[in-house]
Amino acid sequence: MKALLPVKSAKTLPSKSRISPTHLNNLINNATKSKNLKHATQIHSQLITQSYLPIPFLFNNLLNLYSKCGCISQGLILFSTTNSRSHFNGTKNIITYTSLITQLSHSSFCLKALNFFNEMRRNNILPNHFTFSAVLPACAGTMVIFHGQQMHSLICKHGFDSDVFVGSALVDMYAKCGEMGFARILFDEMPERNLVSWNSMIVGFLQNKLYVEAIELFVRVIGVDLINPDQVSFSSVLSACANVQGVDMGTQVHGVVIKSGLEYLHYVKNSLMDMYAKCGVFDDAENLFRTIEDRDVVTWNVMMMGCVQNNNFEEACNYFWMMRREGILPDEASFSTVLHAAASIAALDQGSLMHDQIIKTGFERNTCVSSSLITMYAKCGSLSDARWVFTESEDRNVVLWTATISACQQHGGADQVIELFEDMLREGIMPDYITFVSVLSACGHTGRVDEGFSYFNSMIQKHNIAPGPEHYACMVDLLGRAGRLLEAKKFVEAMPIEPDTSIWGALLGACWKYGNLEMGREVAKRLFKLEPTNPGNYVLLCNMYARAGRLEEADEVRRLMVVNRVRKEPGCSWLDVKNTTFVFTAHDKSHSRTNEIYKMLGKLEELVKQKGYVAEIQYAINNADEYKERSLWYHSEKLALAYGLLVLPEGAPIRIKKNLRTCGDCHTVLKFASEIFRREIIVRDINRFHRFANGLCSCNDYW
Repeated sequence: MKALLPVKSAKTLPSKSRISPTHLNNLINNATKSKNLKHATQIHSQLITQSYLPIPFLFNNLLNLYSKCGCISQGLILFSTTNSRSHFNGTKNIITYTSLITQLSHSSFCLKALNFFNEMRRNNILPNHFTFSAVLPACAGTMVIFHGQQMHSLICKHGFDSDVFVGSALVDMYAKCGEMGFARILFDEMPERNLVSWNSMIVGFLQNKLYVEAIELFVRVIGVDLINPDQVSFSSVLSACANVQGVDMGTQVHGVVIKSGLEYLHYVKNSLMDMYAKCGVFDDAENLFRTIEDRDVVTWNVMMMGCVQNNNFEEACNYFWMMRREGILPDEASFSTVLHAAASIAALDQGSLMHDQIIKTGFERNTCVSSSLITMYAKCGSLSDARWVFTESEDRNVVLWTATISACQQHGGADQVIELFEDMLREGIMPDYITFVSVLSACGHTGRVDEGFSYFNSMIQKHNIAPGPEHYACMVDLLGRAGRLLEAKKFVEAMPIEPDTSIWGALLGACWKYGNLEMGREVAKRLFKLEPTNPGNYVLLCNMYARAGRLEEADEVRRLMVVNRVRKEPGCSWLDVKNTTFVFTAHDKSHSRTNEIYKMLGKLEELVKQKGYVAEIQYAINNADEYKERSLWYHSEKLALAYGLLVLPEGAPIRIKKNLRTCGDCHTVLKFASEIFRREIIVRDINRFHRFANGLCSCNDYW
């Protein structure tokens, strides 16, 4: 690139050193390629001192240069300062306005783009097909269909409705506004279609979750002469295949990719990896990953997300560290994905290391990453760290508030949930769909029936949020946990939506808790039809029969499980000691220190009985009466507790994870143990966290 002349003031620049407009235009073009803001300001100064700024092609190119440098605000200042200067008359033409509208649309300043479009028309400058193609994305960006319809009418008035580029932009606008019916009609009536037109429809179907239609349209593209799919076509149809688990179709698309010679493109390879991972063919995704030599952060993110989607959480963490060793800087998606992986296996040490990386790379102020951090700490049992991240965050949006509210709800802090929710409202942050799920769940787990109904009603009346299945399930659970089973059933029958498995499941759990066998049997039969392979429903009904002494019916339920090939998931608990995970199952004797573990269990049993413990044998109903109490002592969480007492330093917290709901007897023993050994014991079961300290649990025995 030619060196720029030093910027001098108009007084010191000799007349013979004037630079030609052509030379300055060449400098603008070079600066645009390199996106060099410093050069942009130097050239701007020269245009002012040489009095060349009113020349239309220089003015327009300078405007474009600021946009390419990411300084749309300086471009707007440049544009607006010419309004009151007479010597700029004629500078602003159709090219100037179209360029500015394009830049504003691409920078998501949609309303500003529409304002300048209206200003242009007020100045009697008629839009052309380029202008309409530029302003339609702004109409789509406002998500107000009326804007797009008005523009459509104007396009027809000016006679550009048959232009292929304008038509493609119209299709894209209607699709992004969720009006696929209009988009399809426009597409079908287009006299001429190019690849952009086809891609607009395919991407529109994808964005509106019409995955089968996206795949069918792609198949039509393949049969069109002179139209060759590009990376946008392939990535969109592969995403559609992934969303419908269509691995067979995805494999065929892979073959077309190879025939088209586009398999070398990162964008396409990433989409292929994502498709195979989401379809459960993880080995093929890994094989593709190994063939990519120049891996960028997106490639690594797709691989980590694939691990998470296939429950390979430890592998996701490993890929993160491999990426760092290769010198690739993680982005927002990298941290969110790997924090989700760490949270899923409650790997607090891994999560803490990720937090260090977040601080080192400057992402601690990113609200998306912060909310993922809060969720990770909460799911790893460290509510205090989760609250600390929230306190340190400056830009608190609804996602951050909701993550914190959810964290407190998982840990049984109903009072904290309500307090945070009210604080959020006072700060003017509007709750969303998920926020209310956490709030209603907190009310349900603490018996706040009246408050729960008040919040439920406020969803529609104050916040214009239509309740979904999750909210209705929370309300059924709220009534069920309070023992108001008849009200809960009537509530289900009066719902405006069809009850799903979560709603019936909440009612079945309440029937089991309060021993309502008649209602429980009716609800269980509904669940057997809706989800015939879920073992939890069979187990609850079987336990209800057994508790009522109706052993023949209990055996019949077990036989039904065999007929339907349903197997109860074995309960297991695990805890981490010095980067090693130890897993225990009921009656487990596989550990090298089994004798010491069972000796510690005996000691624990003796100590809790001195405190008044009485075995709750209803939680051992599958055993003969004489073995019921003894079998309770061999539950997996008690074995994990005994091992933690043996190997963890005195006073250190014991963090136990369990794949099923912890039983009432274990819950009682853990409360006694926390008081006897003066230990904080944190148990994460399938539903929530239980924090035991000084003989009490954070759930207040209401879980």
